Amino acid sequence: MTLPAVHVRDLRPDDPADAEAVVRLRRAALPFLVTTPAGVAFELGSAHPRARHRLLIAETADGRAVGTAQVGLAHDSPEPGRSYVNAYVDPAHRTRGAGTALLRTAEEHLAACGAVAAYAWVLDEPAHRAFAERHGYRASRSAHFLHLDLAAGTLPPLPRDLPAGVELRPASAFADDPRPLYEADAEASADEPGDIPVELDDYQEWLDGVWHDPTLDHELTSVVLVDGAVAAFSAARTDGRTRYSSAMTGTRRAFRGRGLAKLAKTDSLRRAREAGYTDAFTGNDAGNGPMLAVNAWFGYEICATETRFTKRLGGAPQ
Repeated sequence: MTLPAVHVRDLRPDDPADAEAVVRLRRAALPFLVTTPAGVAFELGSAHPRARHRLLIAETADGRAVGTAQVGLAHDSPEPGRSYVNAYVDPAHRTRGAGTALLRTAEEHLAACGAVAAYAWVLDEPAHRAFAERHGYRASRSAHFLHLDLAAGTLPPLPRDLPAGVELRPASAFADDPRPLYEADAEASADEPGDIPVELDDYQEWLDGVWHDPTLDHELTSVVLVDGAVAAFSAARTDGRTRYSSAMTGTRRAFRGRGLAKLAKTDSLRRAREAGYTDAFTGNDAGNGPMLAVNAWFGYEICATETRFTKRLGGAPQ
């Protein structure tokens, strides 16, 4: 059988239809993601030059987009040569060459950029794992997608009285100076389990790539202050309609063990429900027992699992 030709090209940043196609494909492949056209455009436009980030689209001869991939260098990792490629193919068009074409284009790009290892998230299903293994990728750690029905579920109440010195604030309260949130995010991210270490050491880059992300909801992101200092936070990303996602929940090292992450997340989830959001999603490394326990306490249930696959590349810097 001859497979139909698939052409791979870069997303056109000035074409709204391309961003909408990426959203459609990501949602079809992974319904647990919170993604919007504005977020896709921002992802491409805000990428650091060192990331060599590309958004690829695979389309058929008649111009129908059937797959997409995000690819680039993990420039914020202290370990040089790490890179990422995450491909999404419309379930109705799998096994027709789109995934292979995307992967080939991505790996050629990464090798030309000097990458020595590529990391890809792969849905933990036999067909997906077999595809990755056929292309030379090997499994490493796993992570879970979790879902909470905000419309039907019961959320824990907020404490009637907060401990002395403890306050709750939305991230919007830091609009004039979000640096304390950056410092908390940098510290929590450094301790997050994963196979690509992350160092957030550039405040302007964080502002450009995180704080100004249109999917980051400053009103629903909750921050816990202790004696005026940022101690914990729960960052919220939304699609502006019904879908809410906990992007990151973290506590600074000096304040851990006091239940502040639970407090921040309780506040954010309750306000999200009040704002009309009906489905809450989050993701956890499979080895992050404490955060999995916190999410189980809220009523989240695992709805899918991804495994990180890695492949050695023979890149030579250009």
